[in-house]
Amino acid sequence: MTAGTDWVRNFVDGRFVDPNPDKAFDRIDPATGQVLSRVAEADQELVDCAVVAARTALARGWPDTPVRQRTELLRRIADGIEARFEDFVSAESADTGKPVVSTRTLDVARAIANFRAFADIVAAAGQESFLTDLPDGTRALNYAVRKPLGVVAVIVPWNLPLLLLTWKVAPALACGNAVVVKPSEETPATATLLAEVIRDAGAPNGTYNVVHGFGSDSAGHFLTAHPLIDGVTFTGSSSTGARVMATVAPRVRPVSFELGGKNAAVVFDDIDVEETVAGLARSVFTNTGQVCLCTERIYVQRNAFDAVAAGLAEHAASLRLGDPRRPETTTGPLISQSHRDKVLGYFRLAEEGGAKLLTGGGIPRLGEELDGGAWIEPTLWTGLANTHRVMREEIFGPVAALVPFDTEDEAVELANDTDYGLAAAVWTNDLRRGHRVAQKMRVGISWVNTWFARELRSPFGGAGLSGIGREGGESSLHFYTEPTNVCVQL
Repeated sequence: MTAGTDWVRNFVDGRFVDPNPDKAFDRIDPATGQVLSRVAEADQELVDCAVVAARTALARGWPDTPVRQRTELLRRIADGIEARFEDFVSAESADTGKPVVSTRTLDVARAIANFRAFADIVAAAGQESFLTDLPDGTRALNYAVRKPLGVVAVIVPWNLPLLLLTWKVAPALACGNAVVVKPSEETPATATLLAEVIRDAGAPNGTYNVVHGFGSDSAGHFLTAHPLIDGVTFTGSSSTGARVMATVAPRVRPVSFELGGKNAAVVFDDIDVEETVAGLARSVFTNTGQVCLCTERIYVQRNAFDAVAAGLAEHAASLRLGDPRRPETTTGPLISQSHRDKVLGYFRLAEEGGAKLLTGGGIPRLGEELDGGAWIEPTLWTGLANTHRVMREEIFGPVAALVPFDTEDEAVELANDTDYGLAAAVWTNDLRRGHRVAQKMRVGISWVNTWFARELRSPFGGAGLSGIGREGGESSLHFYTEPTNVCVQL
């Protein structure tokens, strides 16, 4: 897709496929509710063509390409994104409703960083080797040869579509795999735009393919159920992840799942209130709360509770909702009207459960052009028990509930009282307590006095309903490759 065209097309075996007008769906602007373009939906035959194209790319020798050449390709792709930076910004902002300021500083910048970081990681990667003493007095050399997994199905969500796409595609290609990407039906544009960049960077035909569609009885199911897929990497909701796992299970293919979260922040009373409130606001309201790492449960030590609650409510009220293209806009809409209906359902549950509303709780009025969009007010509650559904289930909106605690042990117990296990944040000026509490969180990533700071070489993933496996750094290399141990008697 080129910015400004009316069609978002599938990309298979190095070329864009002409759309079938009878097999298509609308791409909707979340900020206005208006149709942006038509998206060509891939049928089962086209998904099969994409998988076969990926398999053919492997057979033509892509996995045997020297590491140096594969990492050089990643760097050319990064350069290509950089050269078309504003095209990616426009496409991502239009799809998600995200303010362009955020898209420039986070989404597109991180996409470039993902390709460059994994080029460096793969170029520097070594392999295990051992000298083994054998019973007869001789020795053997054991060493591991890592080979590409094969054809990888890459399924990415709508909240950070370009960031998460490149987080998966970069290491997959660097390790010598071929990929078939199924972006969310809500946000198809940047995966398609990336196809142009990857093609122009000189990637062999079939190494990167994009098929558009939905989940059940559409491209998502056709892809994950395909017998020639060698692995699936998926980011999305826990319920969808469970369905993907059930589809893949009969063929016993490896999966990497980064799923939902009901993330907690633990705030002790020795904090600097202003600094902590600013950090909490980022963790609750970034991307309108539509980040799997966002904080939805805030536990505050009782002596600091009133000050933190008042400061966070004041910050929420100061957020500027509006046209995502305007530089002063801080907060965009939710992704769709259906998602807003879901979030509003939790607003009603909170009210019925006796929650005290600190701020928000409704739908803002922003003017005729924007009132057709999926807008919602940033919302904070107090007074909910930890057993309430609003405290147990992922909402995925600009919302959080604040709960007081007295002791460190109580805070840890409350934070860990969840079926999820993705992320946590601890806010304290006591360094020893920060280390101690962060390590007690049953999560994949635990921050102290920050949020969303990422090291691309470190493992990333969750526990419980938040996922299976880890990606990032060598963890990505371990998922996107399979080792063969070679044992040679010396």
